[in-house]
Amino acid sequence: MQERGLQASCLFVDYGQAAVAHEMQSSATLAKLLGAEYSAVRAIFPNAFGSGEVVGRNAFLALAGLMVSQINTGSIALGIHAGTRYYDCTPGFLTSLDRLLAEYTDGRVRAAAPFISWSKRRIFEYYVGTGLPIEVTYSCEAGTQPPCGACASCLDRKALGCNL
Repeated sequence: MQERGLQASCLFVDYGQAAVAHEMQSSATLAKLLGAEYSAVRAIFPNAFGSGEVVGRNAFLALAGLMVSQINTGSIALGIHAGTRYYDCTPGFLTSLDRLLAEYTDGRVRAAAPFISWSKRRIFEYYVGTGLPIEVTYSCEAGTQPPCGACASCLDRKALGCNL
C-alpha cells in the first residue's frame, strides 16, 4: 500500500483475544482491499483475555511489530485515538513509546498514531469517506457472531449508527 509516497504493511497479532478469528479475517480483508502486505503472528500467554482493557497491549503490539517486521527505518503506527480512559491511548503513552522505539533503533524507527486526537466519530466518518466497506470490520470484544451487542466496542458501533 502506498499513499503520499509511503509504503505500509499490516501485522495482525493473535495474543489470545476472544475475537481473534473474526479480527484476523477482517484485518486480512482490509489489507487486501488496500493492497498492503499482510502477515500474522501468534503469541501464547498462560492467561486468556476477555472484554475490556488489556494492560500493556498497545506497547506489546508495537514492540511485536518492531521484532517481526525487522523494519530498518520508518514508523510503527497504531490506531489509538482520543476519547478512551486507557493510558495506552494517550499522548503521554505515544511519547514514551516513540522514545523507546527510537532508542532501540538509534532513531530510525518512530511511533506514529495518526488518529491520536480524533474521536471514534471522526475516525468512522473518515473511514466511510474512503469508500472502504464498513461491513468487513469487526469490533466485538466477546468474539461472537453475531456480535454480542453489549461490550464497549459493540456499544460504540451502535452509537455511531453502524450495524453490528
